[in-house]
Amino acid sequence: MGIFLEKLGNINYLENFTSFKDMPIPAAAMAFIAAFLIIAIIISIIGYVYLALVWSKIAKKLNYKKSWLAWIPIANISLVLILGGFHWALTFLILVPIFGWAALWILIIISSWKIFDKLHYPGALSLLLLGVFIPNIGGIIIIAYLVVLGFLAWTNKKVNVKLRVTSKKSKGKKKKR
Repeated sequence: MGIFLEKLGNINYLENFTSFKDMPIPAAAMAFIAAFLIIAIIISIIGYVYLALVWSKIAKKLNYKKSWLAWIPIANISLVLILGGFHWALTFLILVPIFGWAALWILIIISSWKIFDKLHYPGALSLLLLGVFIPNIGGIIIIAYLVVLGFLAWTNKKVNVKLRVTSKKSKGKKKKR
């Protein structure tokens, strides 16, 4: 017991170990957790930059002037909703726990469907977002969705997008054919 207390009081206790197999279990576990967190942070940053590039390119393809919104957290959700034809204020659903998040998730899927249609891709590809809820293979499905978004952004399909703006004068008039 005296040796244990002597080592416990030693500040340089971990310097005595040259490899993970010589370390006590708590120190090795902490090293593993730290490595995992570092890798998770790096992957998150790469994913965020990728999604910002993709959504800003898609916004430019759809002739939306504020494509820079893709780089701002929370505003990028607004961008997806705007491109899908919804009002940006629906982003505030993020402040309502559970039901607001579910409603926002559904609106993002509907927006993605409309964006895919505008870019002449099958809208059903937006249903890949539901892959988050499928155990064991959800991660693979989300990666597939990210690849699809990349195709949307960087393929050269001709897109003819016209904004539908109606004025008060043209509402009552019928078009002659």
